[in-house]
Amino acid sequence: MTEQDSIGVDRRHVLGLGAAAGATAVLGVVATGEAAQAGGRGGQPPLCPPTGLKGRALLPGQAGYAEEIAGFNLVQIPNPGLVIAAENTRDVQIAVRLAARRRAPIAVLATGHQPSVPIGRDAILVSTKGMRDVTIDDRRRTARAEAGARWTHVLDKSLPEGLTGINGSTPDVGVVGYTLGGGLSPTLGRRYGYAADHVRSIDLVTADGRLRTVTGWNDPELFFGVRGGKSNFGLVTAVEFDLFPVSTFYGGAIIFDGKDAARLLHAYRRWVRTVPEAMSSSVALMHIPDAPTSPPPLRGKAIVSLRICWTGRRDTGEALVRPLRGIATPLLDTVTEQPYAAFPAIHSDPAGPVPAYERTGLLRDLTGDAVEALVAVAGPDAPYPITMVEVRHLGGALARQPRHPNAVAHRDAGFTLFAAGGAGPEDAPALREALARVVRRMQPWSTGGSYLNFMSVDEASTRAVSHAYPEHVYRRLRKLKRRVDPHNLFRLNHNIPPA
Repeated sequence: MTEQDSIGVDRRHVLGLGAAAGATAVLGVVATGEAAQAGGRGGQPPLCPPTGLKGRALLPGQAGYAEEIAGFNLVQIPNPGLVIAAENTRDVQIAVRLAARRRAPIAVLATGHQPSVPIGRDAILVSTKGMRDVTIDDRRRTARAEAGARWTHVLDKSLPEGLTGINGSTPDVGVVGYTLGGGLSPTLGRRYGYAADHVRSIDLVTADGRLRTVTGWNDPELFFGVRGGKSNFGLVTAVEFDLFPVSTFYGGAIIFDGKDAARLLHAYRRWVRTVPEAMSSSVALMHIPDAPTSPPPLRGKAIVSLRICWTGRRDTGEALVRPLRGIATPLLDTVTEQPYAAFPAIHSDPAGPVPAYERTGLLRDLTGDAVEALVAVAGPDAPYPITMVEVRHLGGALARQPRHPNAVAHRDAGFTLFAAGGAGPEDAPALREALARVVRRMQPWSTGGSYLNFMSVDEASTRAVSHAYPEHVYRRLRKLKRRVDPHNLFRLNHNIPPA
């Protein structure tokens, strides 16, 4: 057992504690809502299961329905009139063609980490949990992952070959959704760019029911839009992407007392201006619940966590981190050389399911005034103890367009701002207002943009989604939407409407 295991201080633990009490209440509300909607679609005929499926078609109340709609984030649970538990691409095509005939909105669910707008009884939901195949080509350094594959499925096969993809902070996230939203890696992003930058081909079913294999050569405009536009242009059944020769890293988390937050952040904002692209990092202000299940040394305390991932030589990494290690006495220091498979412990995201509310933004820079404002609104003396507020360093390869440009935008931003907390229905209004307060307080340093993969149910309006793109990119995406989905069949998402 490691020191971190024995103390158990991480984002997974804290968010879980903050949300566990609310989960039962949230599920109770959902159950009540399902009963209230059992009458159907306001007089319209119900959605009927199609024939010819290898997978299953499930109606509300049938065995297996609840399992297929279950996702990570409980703040918004789907309640579709029909679930297609797809086993292959043909099942996805059947579902899309049914939705097109009925003019019914259609959505896709793999892991449910990013809910957006409600999915009601008029909708068809395609669950891709049964489509998890992953193929590794170590000679070409590529992977092909089906729509339901999680990063753990890729890494289990690629790491023995000394290869990895540009993964997120947890292996539990779905590969396809993460990649189509950009794929901002807190471990490899600054060195290699966004995951979307390294997609070679995409298999997707468009609104006409056709299966297309899209590349930068055969349909550059669709290839541009899907990489950064998520599920707005079709249901992706598989992606092929590059792998990279990374087998170890120097990193982990260094946790300080919350009273050292300002000192660390001021040192950090100067430090990031000097580090090479192989260094990815972030700082998170966190509050540990005053609960019996919290670790005694930190129970009820505010802490600040420095997250480090360096993929160069160990001695260089040690020299780079040394100035930050010395700003105060750490409560916990897990930064060391590790096999790449240990990367989840850097952030230790919650395993879920949890009702997690989130807000996000992009910052031009982290100035001295910005640090003071952030500590005031989210530090140890903040008026409302939000579970976590993180600033993540961008730049490096993230600032550059790939060979085949994509819709992942706002590459001039210096940092992401991400705030999250867990709450049941009674506490949710206060939490949501506190999260909004963080975003408002940091507005003077905002680019005005947002990163699509971090946007939540409170950022799912058409206007909010437009902020994920510069105006000229947003116009381009709406024009593409008009070509491939003129009736906006794929609208149960962070939606881009057709022009």
